[in-house]
Amino acid sequence: MGSTLMSDLATEILIPLCAVVGIVFSLVQWLLVSRVKLTPDRTASAPSSKKNGYNDYLIEEEDGINDHSVVAKCAEIQNAISEGATSFLFTEYQYVGVFMVAFAILIFLFLGSVESFSTESQPCTYNQHKTCKPALATAIFSTISFLLGAVTSVVSGFLGMKIATYANARTTLEARKGVGKAFITAFRSGAVMGFLLAANGLLVLYIVINLFKLYYGDDWEGLFEAITGYGLGGSSMALFGRVGGGIYTKAADVGADLVGKVERNIPEDDPRNPAVIADNVGDNVGDIAGMGSDLFGSYAESSCAALVVASISSFGINHEFTAMCYPLLISSVGIIVCLITTLFATDFFEIKAVKEIEPALKKQLIISTVLMTAAIAVVSWIALPSSFTIYNFGSQKVVKNWQLFLCVGVGLWAGLIIGFVTEYYTSNAYSPVQDVADSCRTGAATNVIFGLALGYKSVIIPIFAIAVSIFVSFSFAAMYGIAMAALGMLSTIATGLAIDAYGPISDNAGGIAEMAGMSHRIRERTDALDAAGNTTAAIGKGFAIGSAALVSLALFGAFVSRAGISTVDVLSPKVFIGLIVGAMLPYWFSAMTMKSVGSAALKMVEEVRRQFNTIPGLMEGTAKPDYATCVKISTDASIKEMIPPGALVMLTPLIVGTFFGVETLSGILAGSLVSGVQIAISASNTGGAWDNAKKYIEAGASEHARTLGPKGSDPHKAAVIGDTIGDPLKDTSGPSLNILIKLMAVESLVFAPFFATHGGLLFKIF
Repeated sequence: MGSTLMSDLATEILIPLCAVVGIVFSLVQWLLVSRVKLTPDRTASAPSSKKNGYNDYLIEEEDGINDHSVVAKCAEIQNAISEGATSFLFTEYQYVGVFMVAFAILIFLFLGSVESFSTESQPCTYNQHKTCKPALATAIFSTISFLLGAVTSVVSGFLGMKIATYANARTTLEARKGVGKAFITAFRSGAVMGFLLAANGLLVLYIVINLFKLYYGDDWEGLFEAITGYGLGGSSMALFGRVGGGIYTKAADVGADLVGKVERNIPEDDPRNPAVIADNVGDNVGDIAGMGSDLFGSYAESSCAALVVASISSFGINHEFTAMCYPLLISSVGIIVCLITTLFATDFFEIKAVKEIEPALKKQLIISTVLMTAAIAVVSWIALPSSFTIYNFGSQKVVKNWQLFLCVGVGLWAGLIIGFVTEYYTSNAYSPVQDVADSCRTGAATNVIFGLALGYKSVIIPIFAIAVSIFVSFSFAAMYGIAMAALGMLSTIATGLAIDAYGPISDNAGGIAEMAGMSHRIRERTDALDAAGNTTAAIGKGFAIGSAALVSLALFGAFVSRAGISTVDVLSPKVFIGLIVGAMLPYWFSAMTMKSVGSAALKMVEEVRRQFNTIPGLMEGTAKPDYATCVKISTDASIKEMIPPGALVMLTPLIVGTFFGVETLSGILAGSLVSGVQIAISASNTGGAWDNAKKYIEAGASEHARTLGPKGSDPHKAAVIGDTIGDPLKDTSGPSLNILIKLMAVESLVFAPFFATHGGLLFKIF
C-alpha cells in the first residue's frame, strides 16, 4: 500500500524523547513553584518583579499589618491537609491493592482456561492460516499489563495529590502580591501533574510494548490483545479513586456547608468549622488524585483500543512499526504542543486583573487545539502510508491518510466544543447560571428546578458533537477511526489536566487564606481564582465524559470483533434484555454513590453539630475544633462505601458474559454507554451551575448579584442548599459514570476470549 516518510528508527527515538521532555518540563515547573517559600522571611520569597499583576510589596504592608505569623499558619494548615490526604490515599490503596492482586489472579485463570492452560501455539483469531502464541501467554501478559496499568494509575493519582498539597499554601501566599502571581503558581502546579501523567502514561505503555515484543515477535495480534490489560488496570484503579475520593470530599463539604453556612451563618472554610480540614483534604483526594487516575484510564484505553484494531489491519499484518505507533505518535506530539501552550499562560501573557483569569484558561484550550490540529496533519503525513487497510468487522476497509487525519481532528474539535458548551452552562459569566442564581429569590425549590432544567438542556450540544464525531470517524476508518477520535480528544491531555488541577489547588488556597485569618482582599483574589477553577473543573469533566463515550464505543467495537459477533441485533431478546438492563446500570450506580455521600454527610453533620454544642468557646473562636474526628468520619465512610459501586461495575461484565453470553453482554455495553453519557453530562453540569450560582451571589460583582446577596441572605441560603445537592452530582456520581462505561467495555474486551469460548452457561443449560 506504500511506505511511510518517517523511519522506524525515528519513531523509536521520538516517542520516548517526547515523554522525557514532558517529565523534564514538569520538574522545571515544580522547581519554579518551590521557589515560593513557606517561611516568614520575605527575602526567601520569589524574586520581585512588576510582571503578572503584582508590585514589590505585600497587601499586608499596604494595609499596615505585615504579620509574619500568618505565613507560619499557612504552612501549618498545608501540613495538616497534606498529612490527611496522604493518610487517606495509603488507606485506600491498601484495600485497592488487595483487589488488584485478586483481579489479576482472576484474569490469569479466566484467560488461561480458554485453551485449558495449553502451551501449544494456536491458530490466530482473525487469520486461521497463521499460528499465534498460546492462550496461556495471553493470560500471563494480560495479567502483567493489568498490574502495570493499575500501578501507573495509582502513582499518577498520588503524585498529583502531593503536588497539589505542596502548591495550595504557596498559591495563598502569592495572592498577597497579586492575582496574576497566584494564578501562575496554581497553574504551574497543575501543569506539573498534567505533564507527569501524560508523559508517564506514554512512556510506560511504549516500554511495555517493546518488552512484550521480545516474546511475541511477529505475533502482533497476540501482543496488542495482551496490551489491553493496561487500560483495564488504569480504569479499575480510577474507579475506586473517583468513587472513594468523591464520597470523602462531598461528605465533608456537605457537612461543613449545612451546619457552618446554613445553620451557624459562618463563612466557608471558617477555622471554627470542624469539617474544614476534611473538606480541603477531600478536594485533593477526589478532584486531583481521582481525576488524574480517571483521565489516565481514558488515555490508556483509547490507545489500547486503537492498537488492538490496528494490529489486525494492514499495519499489523505487514508489520509496519511507524504506522502501528501512530496513536503513540499523536500523544507524543501532544506533549510538545501542550508545553508550548502552557508558556502562553505563564510567560507570554500577563494577568493583571481578576476578569482576565477565565479568558486566560479558555485561551489554553483554543491555542492547544489549533496547534494540535497542525501537528496531527504533519504526523498523519509522515507516519502513515498514503493508503492502507483498516479491519472493519470481518473485512478490510481501504483508508487514505488524510481521512485518518480528519478522524483525529474531529475528535479534537468536538472536545473543544464540549468544553465551551460546558463553560457556557457552568460559568457565572453567562445567563444560564445567572438565571439559576435569580431563581433563589423564591427559595431552594425553584433553585433546584432551574438547576435540573439547566443540566438536562446542557446535554444537547455535547451529544450532537459526539454523534458527528462518531459518524465522521466511522465513515472514514471504521472502529479505528472512532478510537483515534477519542485519542484526538485526549491529545491535549496535559493542558486539560493542568486546567483541571488548577481548580482544586485554587479552592484549597482560598480555604487556607480564610483559616489563616488573611485579609478580605486576599480572600477576594483566591475566590476569583476558585470561581474560574470551578468552571475549568466542569470543562475537564466534559472532556472526560466525551472521550469516555468515544473510547467505550471503540472498545465495544473491538469486543464485538474479538467475541466473533457478526451483528448486534437489538430485536433479538438476548440483546434487548442486555440493552435495557445496561441502560439501568448508571441509575443504580448513581443511586449507590449518592446515598453513600448522603449517609456519610449525615454522620458529618451530627459530628459538627455536636462539637458546636459541646465545645465551650468554639463559636467565639477561643477554642479549637476537633478536626481529626471529621477526617476519620470521611475516611471510614469512603473506604466502606466505595466497595459496593465498584463491585457492581467490575462484576457485571463477568456475570453477564459467563452466564448469558456475548450477545447479552453487547447489549449491556451499548445500553450503559447510551444512558451513562447523558446522566454524566447533566449531573456534572447541574452541580457546577449550582456551585457557581452560589459564588455569583457571594461575590456580588454585578448590580444583579448584589440584589440577591449578601452572604447569609435568604437567596444565598437557597443557593447554598442547591450547591449542597449538586456536590455529589458533580464530584461523585457524574465523574464516576464515565469510568463505569469505559471500564465495563475494556473489561469485556480483555475477557472476550473466555466469554466467546465458555460464556452463556444458562442458555447452554436450557
